[in-house]
Amino acid sequence: MAKIVNSRCVLAVCDLPVSTRYYVDVLGFSEDPVRAEGWSFLSRDGFRVMLGECVGERPAGELGNHSYYVHWLVDNADELYAEFASKGALLTSFPANKPWGLREFGLKTPDGHRIVCGQVV
Repeated sequence: MAKIVNSRCVLAVCDLPVSTRYYVDVLGFSEDPVRAEGWSFLSRDGFRVMLGECVGERPAGELGNHSYYVHWLVDNADELYAEFASKGALLTSFPANKPWGLREFGLKTPDGHRIVCGQVV
């Protein structure tokens, strides 16, 4: 049977240089060697994302509850929160234990895409 060997989320962003710098400088991603006009290919650990510049499109932050795009399962939510906070991440909630057995916190990107980070407790 054929297998999915990797994946990459694809996000529309209004300002590619601003979003790319946020992922690299604040969230600790690296730029991949892949190059294409109007795109950034980024990775951190096992997570990969493609940012595509869509000037003039409605930003994700205007979508309300529909702007969530990913939940990252992490090995240390408090440490990651501290890392992001020290770099000026757009944090939306503090780490807290949830009834579903995860310690989670939230953040968002310059375009308003929301990310939840959770650690199994």
